[in-house]
Amino acid sequence: MIKSLGCMMLLAGTVQAADCTGASLRFVESAPRDRFELTVGQRALRAVTVDLRGSAGRLIFDTAGGGTGVEVFQPLRDEGGTDAGSVDDGADVMRVVLRDARPGGRAAFSIDGDDRLTASDLGQIRVTGGEMEGALALFEAVDGQIVTAVFNADNRAQVCS
Repeated sequence: MIKSLGCMMLLAGTVQAADCTGASLRFVESAPRDRFELTVGQRALRAVTVDLRGSAGRLIFDTAGGGTGVEVFQPLRDEGGTDAGSVDDGADVMRVVLRDARPGGRAAFSIDGDDRLTASDLGQIRVTGGEMEGALALFEAVDGQIVTAVFNADNRAQVCS
């Protein structure tokens, strides 16, 4: 039996430190653009997908004025190492293609994210702490294999084994 305990693993009743050297994606709330910072890990990557559907804040991407989001909006933008495409306003899933994401490399992209909570900590225009928790990061390796990690309350999704 294997059960994830953050960066510890429970293997048949014994606790062992997990190997958390895989890919990681960190969400950074900022105005007017929110930023995602990728650390590639040990395997070269082709793309990363952010799936907000399970997020505690019921998050969406706010990419156009007058749409689903609140006040400020920002389209997807490359901040280094991506081929940023476009994301529909109000979408809750986006895939970002990476340029030359070699092991140990880094990439970043930005976009605006809003929550859809009726009682939000700082209003729906800003994503706070645990609102990202439960969202998924899907890391697509160059060989096509996809590994999934869940965002924690510290806004990080890390691949551990």
